[in-house]
Amino acid sequence: QVQLVESGGGLVQAGDSLRLSCAASGRTFSTYAMGWFRQAPGKERTFLAVISQSGGNTVYADSVKGRFTISRDNAKNTVYLQMNSLKPEDTAVYYCAGAPGTFTFWSRTYYAQDKGYDCWGQGTQVTVSS
Repeated sequence: QVQLVESGGGLVQAGDSLRLSCAASGRTFSTYAMGWFRQAPGKERTFLAVISQSGGNTVYADSVKGRFTISRDNAKNTVYLQMNSLKPEDTAVYYCAGAPGTFTFWSRTYYAQDKGYDCWGQGTQVTVSS
């Protein structure tokens, strides 16, 4: 496991862009697949995107496909979420999470669900005004 700290959230207007960062402590970051989730007030936490250990493969939720991009820099122990064309509906607390990138993990049952991850950050608030 690794400690994760998100940053980059804030208040923006609809149509703006924002880049979130998730910094990991420890020396095992490159062995983890990393995901981004979000939770809006009164709603369940939902999957946004996941990236493989090497960064070569990514999967996105339909709600953000084409607008959000997940990436990672293993040399910096950091995963990013570039968010473009933000909408008020994107307002939520955004979380990064990590999981060992095993064969079993790469099933929607795990990579797109909270249960698939064993390390979570504390979250960063993103508020998009109309």
